[in-house]
Amino acid sequence: MWIKNIKLKNFRNYEQLDVDLGKNVNIFYGENAQGKTNIIESVFLCSMGKSFRTNKEKEMIQLEKENAMIEMTYEKSDRDGCIKIEIGQKKNIFINGIKIKKLSELLGKINVVIFTPDDIEMIKGGPENRRRFLDIMISQLRPNYMHILSLYQKTIKERNCYLKEIQEKKKDENLLEIWDEKLAEYAEKIFAYRKEFIAKIIEKIQKIHQEITKEKEEIKIEYISHCGNRERYLELLKQRRKLDIIKGYTTKGIHRDDFVISINGKNVEVYGSQGQQRTTVLSLKLSELQIIYDEIGEFPILLLDDFMSELDRSRRERLVSHIQETQVMITCTDKLVLENLEFLEYNVQDGKIVSIGGKQNGKI
Repeated sequence: MWIKNIKLKNFRNYEQLDVDLGKNVNIFYGENAQGKTNIIESVFLCSMGKSFRTNKEKEMIQLEKENAMIEMTYEKSDRDGCIKIEIGQKKNIFINGIKIKKLSELLGKINVVIFTPDDIEMIKGGPENRRRFLDIMISQLRPNYMHILSLYQKTIKERNCYLKEIQEKKKDENLLEIWDEKLAEYAEKIFAYRKEFIAKIIEKIQKIHQEITKEKEEIKIEYISHCGNRERYLELLKQRRKLDIIKGYTTKGIHRDDFVISINGKNVEVYGSQGQQRTTVLSLKLSELQIIYDEIGEFPILLLDDFMSELDRSRRERLVSHIQETQVMITCTDKLVLENLEFLEYNVQDGKIVSIGGKQNGKI
């Protein structure tokens, strides 16, 4: 799987871009705030239908312009394709020229694994960061997951609104059972997906982490949820009803799930060094890469947004050893020296690619 060409129009700081990519490593380098991450964002957008940087789509439209366009041609083992996204008053997505009706129709067309400096928050930050990691991975491989998750989130929002009405307007609290039944139905399905993929991560990550740490560290993951059983979750919602009414929101549910990572028996979030936490992120992402390969028979596109600078030489080498057959897009401020890899270099300045060079077939 690889992206052959990217076209941008009025996207972020790109008034116009038309660039061909190489099958192997593509390095976008330049000073900060020149537009390197915008290219990574455009690829993620064509994969997931959403940005990893903002929930406000208008922020992706160039200043003083009314709309933006992103278009990508890609190749997979069994077919070629083209994805086009138009952002204006509303967002329109086209696959091979045909407008799609549901986001789930886009998911899985282009598979990606993304590294960003903010990924350290997956370890150091709250559970929402870890859930987001799971949600992105699962959605690409099980498009129906995103649909069920959105139904759950909509139901939570409605239930929370009604909880406030019970408190403020003395509405009938027994009517909460309508939302409780829906929540339990969706939560059970979401739990099954997450449990399946946590098991896949556990299967991959132990070997990967031992390779990265030269067998000095043993990594373990524990999935924490209150929603594995529909009846038990319904009972939990009933038990916490009075508390939910007082607080005005649903205090337990699949939206509170988490997974805990330990290194040599100690919680890496609490006791791990900065190096261990970065290595853990690397292990998680490389596990995701392998899981996607196992599922679809092709490596996903690897997006490394200013991430190489976060790694020391040893971790860089370990990462490079896992991406030999993968199309990679790297952003960085300075040129990178990558041994034994073919690569193209794109110098980015103020929303333009001003030069292209690199090493192909051993030549610089």
